[in-house]
Amino acid sequence: MARILLLLVAVVLGLAWATRRRDSGPTVGTPKRPEAPRLQAMVRCAHCQLHLPAAEALQDAEGRWYCCEAHRRQGAAP
Repeated sequence: MARILLLLVAVVLGLAWATRRRDSGPTVGTPKRPEAPRLQAMVRCAHCQLHLPAAEALQDAEGRWYCCEAHRRQGAAP
């Protein structure tokens, strides 16, 4: 009976130790998960109707968005 109790205690301690080590965070050499991409506002080019992030777009004096300098110079599509 003492052997079974001792074996049971050893198994419980072993599981607790294995779980604690797994949840302790990344260890040396463990690659980190890449961060999720940040959400960005999307705008549409007034000339060609291409959707692109606002951070990459150009805006004219009237507040219209363009995908490149050439389209900004040509103006909005009719």
